[in-house]
Amino acid sequence: MHLIKFLIVIILFTLIGCKNNDDVDKKVKEFEPTFKSLKKHAAAPEWFQDAKLGIYFHWGPYSVPAYGSAWYPHNMYKDQGNIRKHHEKTYGSIFEFGYEDFIPMFKAERFDPENWADLFQMAGAKFAGPVAQHHDGFAMWDSEVNPWNAVDMGPKRDVLGELFKSLKKRNLKTIATFHHARNGQRNANKPENWKTAYDSHYVYHPDLPTATTDPKLRKLFGNFETINEFNEYWLNQVNEVVDKYSPDILWYDSWLNLIPENKRMEMAAHHFNNGLKHNKEVVTAHKQDDLPLDYSVLDFEQGGRRDIHPMPWLTDITLGESRWMYVEGHKYKTADLVIRNMVDVWSKNGIVLLNVSPRADGVINQEQRDILKQIGDWLKIHSEAVYGTRTHTIFGYGPAKAEDGSHGGQSSKINYTADDVRFTISKDKKAMYVFFLGKPEAGKRIQMRAIGGYHRNIPPSSIKNIKLLGSNAKVEWELTSESFYLTMPNVEMNELATVFKFNLE
Repeated sequence: MHLIKFLIVIILFTLIGCKNNDDVDKKVKEFEPTFKSLKKHAAAPEWFQDAKLGIYFHWGPYSVPAYGSAWYPHNMYKDQGNIRKHHEKTYGSIFEFGYEDFIPMFKAERFDPENWADLFQMAGAKFAGPVAQHHDGFAMWDSEVNPWNAVDMGPKRDVLGELFKSLKKRNLKTIATFHHARNGQRNANKPENWKTAYDSHYVYHPDLPTATTDPKLRKLFGNFETINEFNEYWLNQVNEVVDKYSPDILWYDSWLNLIPENKRMEMAAHHFNNGLKHNKEVVTAHKQDDLPLDYSVLDFEQGGRRDIHPMPWLTDITLGESRWMYVEGHKYKTADLVIRNMVDVWSKNGIVLLNVSPRADGVINQEQRDILKQIGDWLKIHSEAVYGTRTHTIFGYGPAKAEDGSHGGQSSKINYTADDVRFTISKDKKAMYVFFLGKPEAGKRIQMRAIGGYHRNIPPSSIKNIKLLGSNAKVEWELTSESFYLTMPNVEMNELATVFKFNLE
């Protein structure tokens, strides 16, 4: 009787589980712009979780001055500040030389999408794409919606379209990032916000060029009759990119919350339905609380989470020391800093979106290329420890101190050493990978209580053998009742990060 009751309970739970799975995973024929419908879309498909690394780039008319930051269009119209002074000294008054006058100078004459796609693939990226539109209102695709676009002006080339074509030839997924929610002018009727507000990219004052009523120029400055008109303009541009180019990932910068929720849901539904149309799984990514996590991925700018999170997440970081666009004389992060911080992200269920900064003429300079090559060379040796892996029960351990990130989470500029250890696990759980975020001393015997002893994160009997990736050297190890000991082989360790593979039974 007890056995019959037990079987009945099991059957009931199975039926309930099947019903719940059917509710979530059933074949959706069309997504509607409602939360109830959109939450049926997976936030992070398996291919995205496997990818681990993508590359994008800040490139546009703001690259021409190569000065300050990608916020040059904002700062040049402020009354005071270094950018305004530099602009007037170099180009003249903002009333004589406005932001629109940089566009003819943005020629991109050395832009080579095939070369860029090769570079991104060599660096180990599994997806890539451009900043489709920054806060400045200039579109990097062939647009019928936005007259200020790269085909009709400046380069007179379809930057997004040409690059997507080159990426797809290499079986790389595509990403288009949008930052233009902030482009809309929201302060024309708020004198208290003139010249100071940050919820609109272009500083507003009736006496400034940004207050133009010219039917075409006002679109560059986001200066519409009503904000509702801009919101529709915002959506139409995103939908145009989805319809014409079918990106695998749509990614949004901060200030997406300025767009009404119904427009955001219309955007998501259109993107998801395009995925259905092309029989592919697509992703939407955002910052802060701008979209529900039920159907989107959260991004941390220049940082990451402090611990493992059950839902996959993103961080966007730049090769520049702090700048996102090309700035003359600006320094870059070193490959070891970038790789070690990326390993920390991967160990916590994160994916990295790495930014590069082309010059206005379309050249990605040698300094950035050298860093990308170092990253790519390291990934070739250690690819099995990165792509397609999942998190361990703990992300790792070590003495490195993580400062708070400026946009939430922790900073992406953490100086790790060989005493900092991170873990990943193969999807079939037959291998664990142990990363030393530095160069361990050859011959040194290291105690790792997080693996063995009372922690029992890896059952003692499950370790079959251990291999140093990139080497055939014999690896000695010992498991006691209290701890685990790993002896570094007497060979040259990797300068960037050393990785051991634990084969598990």
